[in-house]
Parts: sequence; C-alpha cells; structure tokens
Amino acid sequence: MVTNDETISVGQYLASRLVQCGGSHAFGIPGDFTLSLLDELLSVNEHSDDRLTWVGSSNELNAAYAADGFARVGRTIASVVTTYGVGELSAINGIAGAFAEDVPVISIVGMPATGALGSGALLHHSLLDGDHEHFVRAFREVTAAQTVLTTETATAEIDRVLTVALTSSKPVYLGVPTDVAVARVSAAGLAEPIRARGSEPGALAAFERALAQRFAGETAVTVLAGPRIHRRGVEGRVAALADLPGVRIASQVGSKAVIDEDHPASLGTYMGAITQTERARRAVDEADLLVMVGTVVSDFTTGFFTQAFDPTAAVELALDHARIGYAVYPEVRLDDALEVLARVTAAAGFAAAEVIEVPDLAAPAAADDAASLDHAIFWHELQGWLPRETTVVAEAGTSFYGALDLRLPERSDLLGQPVWSSIGYTIPAMLGAGLARRDRRPVLIIGDGAAQLTVQELGQVFHHGLAPVILLIDNAGYTVERMIQSPEAVYQDIVPWNWRLIPAALGGSRVRVLEATTAGELRAALAVAGSAADDALFVRVQLPRDDAPRLLVELTQRLATRPAESVKELA
Repeated sequence: MVTNDETISVGQYLASRLVQCGGSHAFGIPGDFTLSLLDELLSVNEHSDDRLTWVGSSNELNAAYAADGFARVGRTIASVVTTYGVGELSAINGIAGAFAEDVPVISIVGMPATGALGSGALLHHSLLDGDHEHFVRAFREVTAAQTVLTTETATAEIDRVLTVALTSSKPVYLGVPTDVAVARVSAAGLAEPIRARGSEPGALAAFERALAQRFAGETAVTVLAGPRIHRRGVEGRVAALADLPGVRIASQVGSKAVIDEDHPASLGTYMGAITQTERARRAVDEADLLVMVGTVVSDFTTGFFTQAFDPTAAVELALDHARIGYAVYPEVRLDDALEVLARVTAAAGFAAAEVIEVPDLAAPAAADDAASLDHAIFWHELQGWLPRETTVVAEAGTSFYGALDLRLPERSDLLGQPVWSSIGYTIPAMLGAGLARRDRRPVLIIGDGAAQLTVQELGQVFHHGLAPVILLIDNAGYTVERMIQSPEAVYQDIVPWNWRLIPAALGGSRVRVLEATTAGELRAALAVAGSAADDALFVRVQLPRDDAPRLLVELTQRLATRPAESVKELA
C-alpha cells in the first residue's frame, strides 16, 4: 500500500502509470539522453503490479509502428521511447499515423537536462540555434497533448497527458529531461488509477430520449461500423447488436469482420460504389435509419467518396460525442452511446430484417497444382486455409486490397493502416500485434517493395519467439503504383533481393523458408504452416508484375473514368 511519505523516481512513476493503463510494453532505441530514463522505467518498482517490458527496435520509426500495432490489437496503450531530436523525429511518421487512425501511442522523449534546455545550450542532436522547443512544436501537430516534465509538475502532468490519451484515443508527447527522470516524487498518486473520462450524465440521458424519438415509427436499422469501435474495445457490444431483430451491420475497411462475416445480419464491407454487392450497398446508402458507429468518412473508406448516404442525416456515435442529424450531444462517449443504442433498438420491437447474402469473392474455381500463381489463385488458396482466431496483417497496396475480399474466420482481425497508408508499417506492427496477443498467430501479407523499408524488424519478431506466417509477394516492384500511372517508369522498380536468405540473416535460423510459384507449391506451403503452428514460416510468393487483386483492378478502372487528379487519389 502506498503511503503519503513514500517517494519514487519520476521514471518509476511513469512506468507504473503506463502499466496501470494497460501499456505493459515500451518500444524504442536507447540514446544518451534516454539512458537514465530507461534505467528508471525498467527498474524494479514495488508500486507496479507488473514491470514495464522493454522491446528494442531496429530504428525509431519501426518502434513507433510496433507500438501502434500493440495498441491496436491489444485495445490498449503502448509507448515508444526515443532520444531528443534525431530519435523523436525518426519516429514522428509513426506517431502521425497513430494520430490519423486514433491509436493512443505514448511518445516518450529523453531530453537534455533542465538547465541545458533553459540556457539554450548548443547541444548535439539540436539545430544549434539554442531553441530546444523545435521538436515539441513539431509534435503538437500530431499529438493530442504535450508536456515537458519538471520535478514540480511531473506526476500531475503525467496523469494529465495519459488521461488525454485514454479519453481521445490519440497519441500524446512526454518530454523527460535527464535530471527529471531520476528526481524523487511522491508515490501517493499511484493509489488512484487513471481512467478515461466518462460521459456527461445529462447529455447521455438527453441523447437516449432523442434517439428513442428518432427510432419511433421505423421498421429496421442499418449500422455502419467503423474502425474507432476497436479503439474503445467495444466489438462485443456491436456483435450483440447484430443479434437484435431488425438490425443489419456493414463494416468499413478498418473494421472488417467486427461481426462474424457469416452472421445473417452482416452486409460485409462497405466501400461506396465498390461495395461487394449492390444490395448490400443499397442497404447502407438507402437506409431510412442509418447509425454510424465509430466511422471514418475518408476517401478510401467511402470508395473514394462514392457513398450515396447523407452523413448529416444519420445518427452518429463518435468517440467523444453523439449526433442525431444536426443535433450534437457533446461528452457522450462511444461505449456509453452503444449501450443506449442497444436499449433503444431492443425496445423498438423491430421484426427480423431480410438477410442479404454477401458472396465469397475470394473463392473462384480452384486451380490445378501446376498452374502459375496469380492474385485470383493466391487469395482463393489463402481463403481456404486461414484458421480461426487469426490476426491477418495486410500491407497497404495490393495486399490490403486483396485482403478486403477475404471472408475472415471467426474471431479474427484484419490489421492494416487504411487511412495513413505508410508502406512498411506492417512488419513492425506485426511485432507489436504478436506481443499484444500471443494467443493469435499473425499472418502477414506484404509486397516486396514495402518489405524493403522495414524488413529488419523481423529480427525482433524472431528474437521474441513469435511464429508468424509471412507471405512475401514478390512482384518486382510497386504494383499498386503501376496500376495508377506510368507502369514502365524506372521509379516503379526495386532492387531484387535474395529473399530466401533474409530470415537467417536477421536471426531466424530456425525459420522455415519456402517458395511458391504455382498453386500446388502454395498449397504445400500453407499445409506446412498448418502442421507446424509453433514455427515461423517465410514464403516467397511469386506473382506476375502487372497482376492485381480484383478490388484494386475495379478501383483503378472506375477511377480511370474520372479526372486525372482524382485517379491519383488512389496513391
């Protein structure tokens, strides 16, 4: 039990708070300005139920991606620890992606001592102009809260910014000077856990009354479920909605399979004009009562703005407010709003909704063993093999477009980055996802071009004993960009690698490495993966340079009829 006269270091206090908030893992690279901080973060701390686990990374950008993947799949927070200037700027792209996609990554920066910061000392890692606020200002653009700790304010500021992260589901920035990291502070605050701010009771009650009025006279409800559902960990509540009469649920690309895709209420994945079936598209676009839950209305999530529904006329349950038409109910949190939606829907007494069948688009006729692989065969074979409870990790580009046509097995996730779409994200994100959910075996699909950006993080994947199935699509360059414009341009090419040697070079001496150029070879490789679930598998899948998944082909064909500047939106 913590008493008022006990003291601990600022670093220990921060570690305790991170673990209390679910952030059990910290990713990063040590630097001279982080060493004292890291020693304190990782020291034995009697006030924490569990110690903070350190995961070294190959570079700071990979660390940020890994923290993002951990937080997404673990439905929690994660932290990335970098050094002042050179380290934090290397990570800022990953933090920006977390901001764009509502992932609470805690950016912790080891900074020079307070005296050096205040005196404007001309230090290494700085711009040598005496201004040590440059990088804090940069992070203001991609974080929801920022602070540089002092001994006097450290505990209060740590609690403040972590509360913002939990409440907003956005990254935050914590600068920790070297002297502050080791300073002693009261441990008393740790007795009171930090929680996300709850809904304002009056606003919540007013929203429930208004929602009941909106439902009056309706016969059914269509729910469009978006990726922010995952940020609150309320997938179970959405799944429970699907079991109520009169409810049909479509998912956006960032929340694919939020309910079982074989469920009678499932409309599959909604992407505007390129939704899998016309009936499913119309069920959303022409719904008399549309409820948008945790949605993101961006180019990719709407089939490049081809949606026909009117968001302003819908009911919206956002992370931090609810809306019915133009009436906004601030401080109504998504988890509470979903409980209201369930009560109002159950009370409405709807009849059962008509079931709309969603076809299995990844299942064309099976190919002979000798048939050369193409995307149609590849995705068909993957569809037939995927086990239950799998985290499918799909890189931006051909991999993600192909994965959207998969019908994911029960209790599975699709991990990608559809909004920020930073290529190379998925290898480090797979590391974070695998550490967050060791009970789930990741299946990574990534192109050769994207893999070359971050492949070194496979070393950490193997080091930590993860056993993913890695399907490396070798198609000689940037196929998604070739589909958009200038397929023969020299900038679409990449340097060919000997992929068979990569796992061993990165420490995966026991990784099974296979090649797949035909349907039979791919089937054999997947069979090996199924029979050796405790072993990592690396499969080089050779596909034609100019072949692409069905959805990507359809997208580029549709966009080709639009103005040239619109076609380039796909990139």
